[in-house]
Amino acid sequence: MAREIPDLQAVVRTGTGKGAARQARREGNVPGIIYGGGTDPQPINLNYNMLLKRLRAGRFLSTLFNLKVEGQKDIHVVCRGVQRDVVKDLPTHVDFMRLADDSRLSLFIHVEFINHEASPGLKRGGVLTVVRNDVELDVLASDIPDHITVDLTGKQIGDVIHINDVTLPAGVKPSIARNFVIANVGTPAGFIDGAEEAEAE
Repeated sequence: MAREIPDLQAVVRTGTGKGAARQARREGNVPGIIYGGGTDPQPINLNYNMLLKRLRAGRFLSTLFNLKVEGQKDIHVVCRGVQRDVVKDLPTHVDFMRLADDSRLSLFIHVEFINHEASPGLKRGGVLTVVRNDVELDVLASDIPDHITVDLTGKQIGDVIHINDVTLPAGVKPSIARNFVIANVGTPAGFIDGAEEAEAE
């Protein structure tokens, strides 16, 4: 299932330079720029409160947005930089890069775990310890998965699940080359397996 691309609203900023940027901030906006895609840079303004809410939600720099600029065709963008006030740590300028549908980018994708009831380890009281709720993947801009799925069928206590154990959607690959850990089935407190119990007797 492809991920739904969130909308981001903006308006064209008339004028460039420090004067126009200061005017935008006085009017409750944050100035920004859209570049790339083989077209000229486009100055824009974004509503300050809306942008601050998005930033506080997290993953702003790794989210693909559908940018809706008044009077123009919607475009797909990713944020490539947020300048902040050195004292207040609040946004003062934002840079966006245009993306074509055949562009590739790295995004954090949610991990979904299924078939808990089919895991012998979990049935015996094992605990699923999730190391990464989201993993950074290299994806195609036109086909971003909503999530990746980890099947817990057959997992025993002590099993470790790595990224290479997961079947990724077509065209998707990890952004990190190493075979990192996503989760493991841990031993519950006070657990004694059959061999240890026999030795104790």
